[in-house]
Amino acid sequence: MISIGLIGCGTWGRNYIRNFEHLNDAQMYACCDFNEENLKHSKRVLSSLKVFKDPDELIADDKIDAVIVATPANTHFDLAKKCLNTGKHVLVEKPLTLTAEESKALIDLSKKQGKVLMVGHIMEYNPAVVKLKEIIDSKELGNIYYLYLNRTNLGRIREDVNVMWDLAPHDISIVNYLVGQEPKRVSAKGESYIVESTEDVVFLLMEFENNILASIHVSWLDPCKLRRTTVIGDKKMAVFDDMENVDKIRIYDRGITYNPKTEREFEDFGSFQLAYKYGDIYIPQLQLSEPLRNQCTHFIECIKSGNGSRTDGENGLRVVEVLAAAQKSLDNDGIFVDIE
Repeated sequence: MISIGLIGCGTWGRNYIRNFEHLNDAQMYACCDFNEENLKHSKRVLSSLKVFKDPDELIADDKIDAVIVATPANTHFDLAKKCLNTGKHVLVEKPLTLTAEESKALIDLSKKQGKVLMVGHIMEYNPAVVKLKEIIDSKELGNIYYLYLNRTNLGRIREDVNVMWDLAPHDISIVNYLVGQEPKRVSAKGESYIVESTEDVVFLLMEFENNILASIHVSWLDPCKLRRTTVIGDKKMAVFDDMENVDKIRIYDRGITYNPKTEREFEDFGSFQLAYKYGDIYIPQLQLSEPLRNQCTHFIECIKSGNGSRTDGENGLRVVEVLAAAQKSLDNDGIFVDIE
C-alpha cells in the first residue's frame, strides 16, 4: 500500500482526496494546508487523514511514500525539490514550474534520486483526448492543417499568475500531444482588464513543422464556459467538446478540394477549381472514465513498476518552455519568440 501526502487542500486537493479514497493499492495518509477550513473539510471527507499546517513536517514524515503538490504555481519548485530530496515520489499540478531552468533542475534531481516526477496534465488522461489522438494518428482526418482551442469562463480571477499560466497549460499539453511535437515558435497577445498587470484574456498562436498552426484562446471574462478543441484536416474535421456529457467527439466528413485547371479548361468561365464536400457527421464511441482517476492510477502504477510517466518531467518542461516563450511575446507586444 503506497502512502500519499497531499500539500494543498483546495478545489483540486479535495478531488485528489476523493479519488485516492477509492484506489486499492494506495491510501491518502496525510494532508497539509495553511487554511484551517480546508483542513477541516478534508477531515470530514476522510476522517483517517493526518493533518499538517507546515508542509515541511508533512514532507519529513517517513510514512509517506509520495506527495501531491496542489498549491499555487510559484511554490511548485521549492516543494517538489524538498519532496525529491527526502526520497519521495512527487506529482505536481500544472504548470510544473514557472521557469524552464527550474523544471530542468527537478528533472535532474528526480533522475538522481530514482523517483517518479509527474505533472498533472490531466487532459492527456481524458479518454476523449486519447481517442482523438488515435483518430489523428490513423490519418482519418488526413494531414492536419490547424487546431484551435477555447478554454473560457467567467472567473475565477487570480493574482498569482495570469490567465495563460492558469488555463493554457491544459491546451498546450493537448496540442503537443495531438500533434506529436513541440512548436517552433509562438506569439501571444493579451490584456489586463480587471487586475492591473495580470492578463485575464490571452490569444496564443503556436507554429509547428509542416505548416501546422494552433490557436489557443483563454479567458476569465467570457459569459460562456467553453472547453473545446477543433482539428481541421485535409480529409475530415473533428471537434472535441469537453462540456458534453456523453458525445464528446464529432467527426465531420467535410472539406475543400483544390483542382488546378489547364489553360484550355480556363477558357470555360463556368468551370470551378474548388470542390466542396459536405458529408456525414458521426460520433465515435468512447469508454468514459474520470481523467483525474486515470491520472492517479497511472501515478501509482509508475511508482510500483518504475516505468516512466506519460506526463513526466520532460513533458512538463515542454509545456513550460512554450509558456515562457509566450510570456516573453506577451511582454513584447506579441512578437514571435522561438522555442529554445
